[in-house]
Amino acid sequence: MCGIVGYIGKRDVAPLLLEGLQRLEYRGYDSAGIAIHAGGSGKTAGLKTAKAKGRVRELESRLPKRFAGTTGIAHTRWATHGAPTDDNAHPHHDAEGKVAVVHNGIIDNASDLRARLTADGVDFASETDTEVLAHLIGRSQAPTLEEKVREALRHIEGTYGIAVLHADFTDRIVVARNGSPVVLGIGEHEMFVSSDVAALVSHTRQVVTLDDGEMATLKADDYRTYTTEGSRTTSAPETVEYAAESYDMGAHDTYMHKEISEQAEAVDRALRGRIDERFSTVHLGGLNLDAREARGVRRVKILGCGTSYHAGQIGAQMIEELARIPSDAEPASEFRYRNPVVDPDTLYVAVSQSGETYDVLAAVQELKRKGARVLGLVNVVGSAIARETDGGIYVHAGPEVCVVSTKCFTNMVVSFALLALHLGRIRDLSVADGKRIIEGLHRLPGQIDEILKGEDEIKKLAVKYADAKSMMFIGRVRGYPVAREASLKLKEVSYIHAEAYPASELKHGPLALIEPAMPTVAIVPDDDLLEKNRAALEEIKARSGRILAVAHQEQEKADHTIVVPKNEPELDPILMGIPLQLLAYHTALALGRDIDKPRNLAKSVTVE
Repeated sequence: MCGIVGYIGKRDVAPLLLEGLQRLEYRGYDSAGIAIHAGGSGKTAGLKTAKAKGRVRELESRLPKRFAGTTGIAHTRWATHGAPTDDNAHPHHDAEGKVAVVHNGIIDNASDLRARLTADGVDFASETDTEVLAHLIGRSQAPTLEEKVREALRHIEGTYGIAVLHADFTDRIVVARNGSPVVLGIGEHEMFVSSDVAALVSHTRQVVTLDDGEMATLKADDYRTYTTEGSRTTSAPETVEYAAESYDMGAHDTYMHKEISEQAEAVDRALRGRIDERFSTVHLGGLNLDAREARGVRRVKILGCGTSYHAGQIGAQMIEELARIPSDAEPASEFRYRNPVVDPDTLYVAVSQSGETYDVLAAVQELKRKGARVLGLVNVVGSAIARETDGGIYVHAGPEVCVVSTKCFTNMVVSFALLALHLGRIRDLSVADGKRIIEGLHRLPGQIDEILKGEDEIKKLAVKYADAKSMMFIGRVRGYPVAREASLKLKEVSYIHAEAYPASELKHGPLALIEPAMPTVAIVPDDDLLEKNRAALEEIKARSGRILAVAHQEQEKADHTIVVPKNEPELDPILMGIPLQLLAYHTALALGRDIDKPRNLAKSVTVE
């Protein structure tokens, strides 16, 4: 959730760190800070620090005129322990000011460690858990910085991605990872570190991603990796798939708008090279699941959080329909705490845009410990979930910078369609049905473009509904997860309260909410439940409710209808969600919201 950037080399470090922090702003944060090696002696001990509550621009305005150095670390914080304040912003220091630490994650035993250090006479300058770690490193008598950090980490319970400076070790940065991403960037006589490749790609595309329990020492001319126990590891650099331009806004006013507009191209990328026309199926070599193993699957359980969970709900329906395997989706955060029965005949699928979502990663680790087969469905190559699962599917949505996920959601659902088709054709799905689904997949990019061309009309509708204090979203079967995701999008970016219900549940309670001030958005596909959905519209209209329908044809009972092109019934949810992304976007725009950085939210949720 927070962001880490570090640099060691020959260039002036402050501008580089500020640029890196700006590229990480999309992750969500409430304060920022920088620490650099800048010579000096006495109490400052060679480290200079600047911190500020608020945006990176606030930090930049506070930097002293003389803030030069060639080694430094920086951070954007999303508050967990302690409110957003200057004092609670990272980096944090030890009592002598010799150690500077930036930290993503949560130290679970921070209260106990804090009490012990306070009893030993340590005065804390912040309310954070991270400051505990700075004091532990500073109090260590070990001869090297690596050993000081390693010794401190032995006392830590919880998750962390950290970068550490020490005034007595001016030639290095030491970093470590456990549950929160740390990526090294390999340059020419310079090294970078970050929690996200977005901060690195403008300088290098050669990266090393640390594993949990791994540390690294960065010097200007080299790096080395090793475990927290001290054993050397071998980590060869990999090339980042996307260039720096992929992370730029281009001609768009917001990243959210840019990413919505990229969906046709993103879907085409997800399909490219995977369609097998000859056998009416798809190639998914990364699954590491042969036909005999696939036929042995008796159930599919999909785990995700937020938008990924909603994609999983649609995916579960696709797998049941096309492969006839009982399937369901569950929030990973609930699954990992309810002591679930882990069945050896169940195929588990972990879904995460970042591939680092902590609740999903923890569920994967628990499943692996119990011997389950787990696939990953992620967007980020080399991410923790991608590395820890038995195989999987990269969704190839491309970099997604806006906190609110759009194109990645669409590509996740497309990827589930590919998985469902693959499993179905191994089992009982006919060649004719396989061909039908493939033809539908080929139509998707063009149909997405067709929907996006109607943006101006959706914008007008958004303005009409922007005065609502609350909205209801309804759908049946395939339409219900679409309603849930659309409700989430509206809440996330516009701050309008919204709830989603199965249309069949209206009469069991939610009808009490219907009145002219409570608009309803109804998902009404032209399928075998069309008349059932129209009956729900009748119930709402009879109670003077306003209705916005998303449908394949104009709906007589709706006040307004967004008409979308029809595909195959199993694939229709992919298309019906896209106009509702635009509705959320333009509603937020009409209300003057900070669209790319909604309040209280973060892009990559790497804490519980």
